[in-house]
Amino acid sequence: MATVFTRRVIAYVIDFFVVSAFMWIISYLLSLFVNPNNYYSVYMYFPFVVPVLGLIYFICLEKMKGATVGKALMYLRVISRNGNRISWIQAIIRNLTKVFWFPVIFDWAIGRILGRKDRILGLFTKTIVVNEIE
Repeated sequence: MATVFTRRVIAYVIDFFVVSAFMWIISYLLSLFVNPNNYYSVYMYFPFVVPVLGLIYFICLEKMKGATVGKALMYLRVISRNGNRISWIQAIIRNLTKVFWFPVIFDWAIGRILGRKDRILGLFTKTIVVNEIE
């Protein structure tokens, strides 16, 4: 079986596609209401829809279910270091770098530079991603 890190990367890619699908649907519906005569106006709404939808997706699923769609498919779960479910504050802070997808790389790299196996926001929020298969 793949390492937890590899499965986290795969889960992140899956989540990217899930959020992208919702993004297209919501942007299309917004363009119908705001400017129904211009079909290409859907692209104007991406910069506004992506960060909001991404944050809602990651924060709500990790808080309420313990995992996003990608994490669930990869049998991973987010928990507090004490073993409990994460709080709303933990969910919000740990997902701040996922606003535009790109800063996650820096979050992970800073964690590695500091000698951690996890992202730096995981260290601040005292959360970990655990393997559900053991």
